[in-house]
Amino acid sequence: MVVREKEFYDRKPVITEEQRIYSSILYYGSLVGIVLLVVSFGIYVDGVYPPYVDYEKITELWSKDTHTFIEEAEMPTGWGWISLIGYGDILNLLMLAFLAVLTIVCYISIIPILIKKKDFVYAAIAIAEVAILVLAASGILQVGH
Repeated sequence: MVVREKEFYDRKPVITEEQRIYSSILYYGSLVGIVLLVVSFGIYVDGVYPPYVDYEKITELWSKDTHTFIEEAEMPTGWGWISLIGYGDILNLLMLAFLAVLTIVCYISIIPILIKKKDFVYAAIAIAEVAILVLAASGILQVGH
């Protein structure tokens, strides 16, 4: 039994091409996204671009629920924030959105590999995952207010 355990733990893991590509895109994309997030936060704090919600008002709104925050800050809902990219605080949202999109990019990148390998079940799962994530991000389906 000890010999079998040793054989099990001595085996090298098999990393497939799609795993390597997915993880590489996620790793490097995350690094870029985090650097951009730090830079955009610096831009916000330094006042390079003015904030959409004033610094004094944001501290008042932190303790409020989301609905109240959106109303009192006069924040657009859904994808309306994109029209406000010129503001420092909204620029941070763009960087967060970049990080959120990475998963979709990773799935899209492995779909051709899965199809080429004739691994149609996993290709269908990846396509469904992309469709669900894009649909969720689109705002077409809404739950709540």
